[in-house]
Amino acid sequence: MIKIDNLTKKFNSHLAVNIPALEIKRSESFGLVGNNGAGKTTLFRMLLDLIRPSSGSVSINDEAVKGNVAWKKFTGSYLDEGFLIGFLTPDEYFSFVSGINGINKAECQERLDFFTDFFNGEILGNKKYIRDLSKGNQKKVGIAAAMLTQPEVLVLDEPFANLDPSTQIRLKGILKEYQSINQNTLLVSSHDLNHVTEVCERIVVLEKGEVIKDITTGDNTLNELEAYFTH
Repeated sequence: MIKIDNLTKKFNSHLAVNIPALEIKRSESFGLVGNNGAGKTTLFRMLLDLIRPSSGSVSINDEAVKGNVAWKKFTGSYLDEGFLIGFLTPDEYFSFVSGINGINKAECQERLDFFTDFFNGEILGNKKYIRDLSKGNQKKVGIAAAMLTQPEVLVLDEPFANLDPSTQIRLKGILKEYQSINQNTLLVSSHDLNHVTEVCERIVVLEKGEVIKDITTGDNTLNELEAYFTH
């Protein structure tokens, strides 16, 4: 589904990402973990053609990412609030996203109903601009918008950050249920080892831009990760 081949990214003399080969299979839930500066966000930005690699290539569903838009039709993503349109209300933003993706009003509402508990009465119908929302509520809007088109590939960078504990638990349930229903390919980066081991069936540890571990999630995965990050 997603193939990475000899992918590197340099910022001046600093090698931020160096991945000779990595493949993420269709319908796989894939977690990316690492300390600050490990290259997680840089990798996701190259996957989404937001920054260009220094060398190598990325393809999604056999579509080259670089210089191509075909992959965007089946890919949803939310990395940060820069993906949002701050001068719209959440209702207006969801309507905008639906409109450009050919989703009618009734279908949009039906899909948003899936997020009722996640929104917790704080998002829809409040007539508050996205730019004036808390970081946590902006994240709710971004995640829901990324999932609104029911993409085959969903990429989320630090989706649990800035969310209160109750909302984090709801989000874990949403991601697992969504993937179970749609069999989509899910990519999640997170600093929270507990959350990522609960959501993802495979976890890659990135350090200084390189893949250090590639683990199939099991009963001892959390202990293995904790041991690695405390050694």
